[in-house]
Amino acid sequence: MKILGIDPGTVTMGYGVIESKEDKIVLVDCGALVSPARSPIGERLSYLYDGLLEIISRCQPDAVAIERPFMAKNVQSALAIGKAQAVAILAAAKSRIPSYEYTPTQVKQRVANYGASSKEQIQEMVRLQLGLSQVPQPSDAADALAVAICHLQETHLERLLAEQ
Repeated sequence: MKILGIDPGTVTMGYGVIESKEDKIVLVDCGALVSPARSPIGERLSYLYDGLLEIISRCQPDAVAIERPFMAKNVQSALAIGKAQAVAILAAAKSRIPSYEYTPTQVKQRVANYGASSKEQIQEMVRLQLGLSQVPQPSDAADALAVAICHLQETHLERLLAEQ
């Protein structure tokens, strides 16, 4: 199973593609789409959409996992991230690939077995689970890989429960 994980943002959108091979998780690709920061929101969203379609076309994932915006103190930021999330959902739907959404707490729980893990702990767990010598850069890519790993773990858990 090949999974595209997405860490949404309207200026920088992290992406990470992993593949599950037997009992191993393999890194396929990762990086970040960086839109022109001062351009209008419509242009940035269009840039991100086109970039995601290109990644989907190149990597051919079976599923897309997207982190949900975290509603904290900054509502404007959460709304912007929600727009980027919608673009990711649309790109998956347009490519006829199922998409799944996970909260930051769900991602932390599945990747590090602790829902209040720090960003650094999650990135180190991503590095370890993928057998990498360094944490993937930029940090948005590492975050996107964590979302992909979260979906893979969730899928395995659902499969185990279904077998019971």
